[in-house]
Amino acid sequence: MNDRMTTPWGEPVLSRFPEDPRDRLRAWDASDEYLLRHLAERQPPLSGAVVVVGDRWGALVTALAAHRPTQITDSWLGQEATRANLARNGVEPGTVRLLTTRDAPPERTDVLLVRVPKSLALLEDQLLRLAPSVHADTVVVGTGMVKEIHTSTLKLFERILGPTRTSLAEKKARLILCTPDPSLVRPPNPWPYRYTLPGDVGPVSGRTVVNHAGVFCADRLDIGTRFFLRHLPAGGGGRVVDLGCGNGVVGTAMALADPKAEVLFVDESFQAVASAQDTYRANDVSGHAEFRVGDGLTGVPSGSVDLVLNNPPFHSHQATTDATAWRMFTGARRTLRPGGELWVVGNRHLGHHVKLRRLFGNSEVVASDPKFVVLRAVRR
Repeated sequence: MNDRMTTPWGEPVLSRFPEDPRDRLRAWDASDEYLLRHLAERQPPLSGAVVVVGDRWGALVTALAAHRPTQITDSWLGQEATRANLARNGVEPGTVRLLTTRDAPPERTDVLLVRVPKSLALLEDQLLRLAPSVHADTVVVGTGMVKEIHTSTLKLFERILGPTRTSLAEKKARLILCTPDPSLVRPPNPWPYRYTLPGDVGPVSGRTVVNHAGVFCADRLDIGTRFFLRHLPAGGGGRVVDLGCGNGVVGTAMALADPKAEVLFVDESFQAVASAQDTYRANDVSGHAEFRVGDGLTGVPSGSVDLVLNNPPFHSHQATTDATAWRMFTGARRTLRPGGELWVVGNRHLGHHVKLRRLFGNSEVVASDPKFVVLRAVRR
């Protein structure tokens, strides 16, 4: 959905990515608007190197393009949305510097703007990586909806950057105002985090997992993946895709079970793909693997895949939506060869079997418990 956001710097037309006429979710929210109003009202005006962390769809850097900001994001979709929104609003290429969370951060930051992420770990990692570039006069402002900002959020700013307070709430949004303290002794960065898997999860039992900050359930194996690992298909060679790979433990399990398999790890999170690559390497897996950041199976040739393994998300930031699952399932059907299979794990209440029957014409329950179900659909 394209829409105009009213800001002190104009009314940019913005959209999420990929654009979907059925998607009624806006590319910004009240916390973005609150931050931009605050910046326009403050004295002295903004100047120097502006760094924007976690700008979800590029709304902030598009509005602030005149200040030539740097954007840092973990989301490939968010970065593509930013590119599209900048072009849509006539911003010249190169005006906004686009970095990922895996890139080296800027050497100097005079204005640090932080859209609070869902993951406290990702916030910790990014603040620790940026802290050396912050100085006593750096303007530091965070923003988020009230439900996204917790005491732990404020403590992170205070522990890593300096004294922190919050603003009054406006339209259920709040600002985080931080005064950098260069004398602060900062803790070491605990990310990436490594742990050993339990002994009852098939081929990866007792193996090592490497999680970079921001990956779902970063300090332990989540129960949905644990259930999936116990019910994976037997290895049969061919081309396997770990779709929405997270830390890559599912694809690594398939590679360990069948060294002849060619495994493609795909996720839209730069942190996730880095985790998958490190998990794969940490376990000295033989065989062929490819790691790709992108929008699901876009770019994968039709009919080129034998098996797709998927644990689809059902949130886009704070919004509950099945749009991502639909794109993943549709992409799987397109890329699977005739006879190829899609295996999906999900919460029982999500009703993925209905989507699979609609797309594939079939859906079989492989395993279930009171909370999760593993489904299999075959490309006819």
